[in-house]
Amino acid sequence: MQGLGMLAFSTMLSSGSGHQCTTARGQTQTCAPSTLKATFFYVSLYIVAVAQGGHKPCVQAFGADQFDQSDPKETVSRSSFFNWWYFGMCAGTAVTLVLLSYVQDNIGWGLGFGIPCAVMAAALAVFLLGTRTYRYYVTAGERGLFARAAEAFAEWRSRRKTLQHRDRPAAEGALGFSAGVDEEEQAAVSNSAGLVKEAKAIIRLFPIWATCLLYAVAFSQSSTFFTKQAATLDRRIGRHGLQVPPAALQSFISITIVVFIPIYDRVLVPVSRRYSGKPSGITMLQRIGTGMLLSLLSMVIAALVEKHRLGVARDAGLVDKPKVPLPMSLWWMVPQYVLFGAADVFTMVGLQEFFYDQVPDKLRSLGLALYLSIFGVGSFISSALVSVIDRVTTARGGSWFNNNLNRGHVDYFYWLLAALSAVELLAYVFFAVTYKYKNKRAVHATVES
Repeated sequence: MQGLGMLAFSTMLSSGSGHQCTTARGQTQTCAPSTLKATFFYVSLYIVAVAQGGHKPCVQAFGADQFDQSDPKETVSRSSFFNWWYFGMCAGTAVTLVLLSYVQDNIGWGLGFGIPCAVMAAALAVFLLGTRTYRYYVTAGERGLFARAAEAFAEWRSRRKTLQHRDRPAAEGALGFSAGVDEEEQAAVSNSAGLVKEAKAIIRLFPIWATCLLYAVAFSQSSTFFTKQAATLDRRIGRHGLQVPPAALQSFISITIVVFIPIYDRVLVPVSRRYSGKPSGITMLQRIGTGMLLSLLSMVIAALVEKHRLGVARDAGLVDKPKVPLPMSLWWMVPQYVLFGAADVFTMVGLQEFFYDQVPDKLRSLGLALYLSIFGVGSFISSALVSVIDRVTTARGGSWFNNNLNRGHVDYFYWLLAALSAVELLAYVFFAVTYKYKNKRAVHATVES
């Protein structure tokens, strides 16, 4: 909230009279803001980023913690919680993309940042109203989340070295809590064993984490190259020719999610539950894999649409006129956005539930942080991949990512991502088939009861 308020204030500073300057020829033009204003703006962005890093994994874990795992009904409700949590997130995103993109383009960035700041203030007030009704889990005397995780990995690495210096009977006696070991040493050994177990539980998630990175790479294209492509199309809709902002097309992803999540939760899950006997209908890994397949199909469709767009540009003689809208409707791009929205319902929500459920109970916030890190690392990989491909293709005489998209070949990039996604999906299926769920017995017990 503070960061958004500072962003709104920074835009007011930039829009003042000091933002205009006179050139040597006496012409007035918009100039770069001062160093102080630019610093204030970037500090505001970093505050928002830091706040999201602390807020996103913790608030979702806190929400899921409100359900009692020992209660079969609440266990089913917790699985549904992740669906409706994402529903709420995407409903807000859809409104934001449609409303704020219009406000920022037609009214001003100050109001564009001021509205979400006011909404965050209202949300904080509503959240605090429930303070007395929330469930809290007492963890007195325990170390912090990251300190415990670091200690777990350190203990896991030193475990074998420590055992090598002990004779076998002594080690067995310690682990078995024999009468010759005092209570203090028993507690130390028990804590050591618990830390090693936690470290192993986190490490075994790494193959799933790694094989989802390319999904994040593909996902990042929906807010980058998809938007650049949309800017070249005829974006007029309605009788009055309302011009749709390119970024607003991303709302089709959110709208698809908002429409499909109730169908998934209220129709598909009950139907699949009858056949599988699982509370969630299908397993978490099956759900993630389904979304990855839909993402691959979205990349294929995006490549075909881009190839058609390039053909339209050539046929219309507009290859070297990038600012002139092509005689091609924005509706051509809707299918790839819709497929990405459907993919998110499966993969995004599945990843959230998986990394919450499969980490040790005391490290659940870390689990959701791991889920978020997939998309952070995926964005970095996407940037690096684009940079490398741009250098290579530019050296050969024609960049795939030419500033004039009509001269580029983003379709080749989409085909590359589709091929890499197919390889990744095969690797994912291998690790998913061999993965053993932490709570597998508990799930079967719940279903039978």
